Amino acid sequence: MTERAWTDDDFEWMRTAIELSHSCPPAEGAFSVGAVVLNAEEEEVARGYSREGGDLHVHAEEAALAKVSSAQLRGGTIYTSLEPCTQRRSRPLSCTQHILRSGLSRVVVAWREPSYFVDDCQGVEMLTAAGLTVVEIPELAQAARAANGHLPGLKP
Repeated sequence: MTERAWTDDDFEWMRTAIELSHSCPPAEGAFSVGAVVLNAEEEEVARGYSREGGDLHVHAEEAALAKVSSAQLRGGTIYTSLEPCTQRRSRPLSCTQHILRSGLSRVVVAWREPSYFVDDCQGVEMLTAAGLTVVEIPELAQAARAANGHLPGLKP
């Protein structure tokens, strides 16, 4: 039997990120995602969700990371209900690039990005290759997916 990589605290923070994903205004061409950022001392410093503040193109990770300084992020963790994107149509940087530039050292995801808008998202692989710790909580994947019932074929 394999030991799980996530902690009980990880599970609870991910549940918070998933709750945030339900705050997203539904959009035909986008996933609904929530994100929570903790500093190295494991204190919450920011949260965000897709299309927050009426910006139809902002992603959850991008919204959360924009609220804090890089000094607050160094060595911290981001919880995101969906694997960080590796391609963007609407912005110059993907969420994976934002995370790599942020100083965070750990990323926790609930659901791997399906080939719905982009084929073969490589967020987890890119983050791992760059030396970040990436933890997946597959037990919460269905809950993360549930916030995306507005997309055809992803109804719970």
